[in-house]
Amino acid sequence: MSQPKTRLICTCEATMTLDAPRLAGDDRPASQLCRAQLDHFQAALGQFAEITVACTQEAPLFAEVAEDAGYDGALHFVNIRETAGWSEDGKRAMPKMAALLAMAESAATPFEIVSMESGGVALILGRDQVALDVAEKLSESLDITVLILPGAEIQPPRQTTWPVLQGRIRKGHGHLGAFELTVDAYAAPAPSSRARLDFDAGRDGAVSRCDLVIDLTGAGPLFHDTRPGFFRADPRDPVAVARLVTQAGQMTGTFDKPKFINFAPELCAHSRNTLTGCTRCLNLCPTGAITSAGDTVAIDPHICAGCGQCAAACPTGAASYALPVVENIAARLRVGLTAWFEAGAKDAPVILFHDEGHGMALIDASARFGRGLPAHVIPVQVNEPTQIGPETMATALAYGAGGVRVLAKSRPAHDLDGLAASLDLMRAIAAATGYGDACTLIQTDDPEALEAALWQPAPKPRARRAGFLPPEDKRGLLLMAVEEMIRMAPTPVETVALPAGAPFGTVTLDPAACTLCLSCVGACPTGALSDNPDKPMLRFTESACVQCGICVATCPEDAITIAPRIDLAAWASPKRVLKEEEPFACTCCGKPFGTRSSIERVMARLDGHWMFSGDAGAERRALLTMCDDCRTKEVVMAGFDPHEGPQR
Repeated sequence: MSQPKTRLICTCEATMTLDAPRLAGDDRPASQLCRAQLDHFQAALGQFAEITVACTQEAPLFAEVAEDAGYDGALHFVNIRETAGWSEDGKRAMPKMAALLAMAESAATPFEIVSMESGGVALILGRDQVALDVAEKLSESLDITVLILPGAEIQPPRQTTWPVLQGRIRKGHGHLGAFELTVDAYAAPAPSSRARLDFDAGRDGAVSRCDLVIDLTGAGPLFHDTRPGFFRADPRDPVAVARLVTQAGQMTGTFDKPKFINFAPELCAHSRNTLTGCTRCLNLCPTGAITSAGDTVAIDPHICAGCGQCAAACPTGAASYALPVVENIAARLRVGLTAWFEAGAKDAPVILFHDEGHGMALIDASARFGRGLPAHVIPVQVNEPTQIGPETMATALAYGAGGVRVLAKSRPAHDLDGLAASLDLMRAIAAATGYGDACTLIQTDDPEALEAALWQPAPKPRARRAGFLPPEDKRGLLLMAVEEMIRMAPTPVETVALPAGAPFGTVTLDPAACTLCLSCVGACPTGALSDNPDKPMLRFTESACVQCGICVATCPEDAITIAPRIDLAAWASPKRVLKEEEPFACTCCGKPFGTRSSIERVMARLDGHWMFSGDAGAERRALLTMCDDCRTKEVVMAGFDPHEGPQR
């Protein structure tokens, strides 16, 4: 392959107005690249190491042709039709198309796969005859056990082809292939049951292990609906029950799912010394995939449904989204916005983050039956809208976007609390720096409502735009993006007050109360609080503080308070000294230990105490002015009992 890369542009039978040379494509764009002009694509396979095709509808066809030709280069597909060309603004959409093409050519990041094995052992939970009817339909493909709620009116089956038991689930955990349920009132049926199925006396605490759980009780869900291997339907809804039978009947074998979250436990600020700090991810996870595990948390990739709210909220970067990693989204925004402005755009674009199943369907419907997207709105597809955190929004604004919109369902599968918190944080920063209402949520299932939210006047471009390369660590990207967003703002400021729960802030110390015990230093999970090995000193690095509050809980003197804020001057400054003192020198060897104020405070408190009165008391007081080594030597060599006292 003699040439590095090319772009193949198509007008889709002249339904779009294109300027192919401005898009770095052929001088004459194709009009039917997937049919009459397929030879253009076949010719490119033999000439270029990287090919971008401006069509996603026929991507399977192009991929098949490339495979048949033995093409081993990079093949990218991008939709410029529904997202740009099919619009009332289509003639003005060249900068947007340039941005979409540039973003499509950014390499995707790999992610891990989690595998689950199911042998088809299914436990059906029911309250009536529906459970037995479903069991009969699934018995040919699954190994069935039916568990009926106590008191249910069930006609005895003519023949026992699968177990029908009684019980009520007390608790359960697990996932596809590895469920474990605790059952109360567990009982076997009486063989002599006649008109109704009778059961023996029940017992509590029985344990059931299975690969699938099928809930037809009509009660509240035992697990979140996204839990792999868990199926639930209202027994009164025959359509839902029929859909459940079809889905559950196929759940035998090996099943793969993405590992949505990369987790670095050494960065986690959840807890130290049994004191709880950050609980953002625990509070947000809708599926119960995150649990406390000592100083850190544990994320079960088998249960995680990939909403990404934990990663968006994580202040340290311990949890980061993997589909793709946030640095990849930032890199795509960088090249896309650069291409937008280089294509001669006169407005600042609005970035629209959306998913495929819901968001792309709305965009498609708008393009085919409505106005389409405005020319200044650049859609960026992600796996889940809730994975968008403040670092991504700040990156877009720093690179020159005039606004950020996040599109979500009107009735999502889980709460959007994490996304709401990220938007609140960004609104506080944007309001203080002149961006206005730059970051908002669009929550709708209606293409017309989407159009109404987006067909607004385009933002004016700003005088300056950032061009930084995204750091590879999430915390580093968050700090850099927010700092650059503020510096490129219409009204730059040095400090911004933030709402509670923000991932930035300061520590305030009461010097009079602090004894420089440095317990806060040992507890701080991010190293924001540090000491000086050469001198009694407490120092603070504001850019490292994530406002976890562990230092506040640890301090025995209640000398520490925290406050969320952004202070760019403090971020750029070296470690700030909160308190320092002269060390106390050992009266025996002269080695410094402790602080003068702490030793003097202890000595003052011992005045008048019976153990430290008289000659013996003076010897004990002298021990307190020695370092550990000298104190030990004095006690051992002199045979001195520091606890000996007069008879009382």
